[in-house]
Amino acid sequence: MNHSTSDNDETPVALITGALAGIGRATAIAFGRAGFRVVISGRREQTGQALLEELQAQGVQALFQRADVRHEHEVERLVDVTIAEFGRLDAAVNNAGVDGTFAPILEVTPAGYEQVFAANVLGTLLSMKHEMRVMRAQGFGSIINLSSSMGVKGAPNASLYAGSKHAVEGITKSVALEAAAFGIRVNAVAPGPVQTDMFDRITADPAARERMIEGVPMKRIGTPEEIARMIVFMASAAVPFMTGEIVRVNGGKTA
Repeated sequence: MNHSTSDNDETPVALITGALAGIGRATAIAFGRAGFRVVISGRREQTGQALLEELQAQGVQALFQRADVRHEHEVERLVDVTIAEFGRLDAAVNNAGVDGTFAPILEVTPAGYEQVFAANVLGTLLSMKHEMRVMRAQGFGSIINLSSSMGVKGAPNASLYAGSKHAVEGITKSVALEAAAFGIRVNAVAPGPVQTDMFDRITADPAARERMIEGVPMKRIGTPEEIARMIVFMASAAVPFMTGEIVRVNGGKTA
């Protein structure tokens, strides 16, 4: 851990769950470059420590706290450690999630449902619960959840993943209405296909990858950095009147 020099430090603080790869990792780096102190979280200790050292080498004040968002006591501790170390929480990005197994509805199982919904839906709910707990007390904050282009449309064999992301969008809008009275903004970003390990798993077959790219009007997939820049913008003071919105960054896929 890299301790803050003062509990009264006014430098903003960003917390990112699922920060150890893909969009989460790019978002942590982007917040650091934007002048934030950064709290990174994920389930892999060694990977987290490596990213922490990378951020610190770039001059970012940062800490890593291992947490599995499916377990409330770990989420609660993550937020408490953030406040204990840095004294405030300006932006929270709830990026932790899984893709699960893409399969026809005839093959869906309760175990498969539990895997996807525990991480993507319960994890988002628990994260927001404890982020809101401290943001409400301090009277400010911005929460950004991660949806997907499958949060607004379906896809064959993706009932669990698409269902979980539809849920994230409903949760985002509902909590935004609760949070507005307390000076807290709640939004979501919904990426289209982005070059991540998850995307590589889903499109392991080259033909599937080609079909995915063909389905994007811009005829390419996005980069984690492109999504990260939008997240930092949404968290910033540049858009103080925006809450309850889902921002779709997907090359025109849902146009």
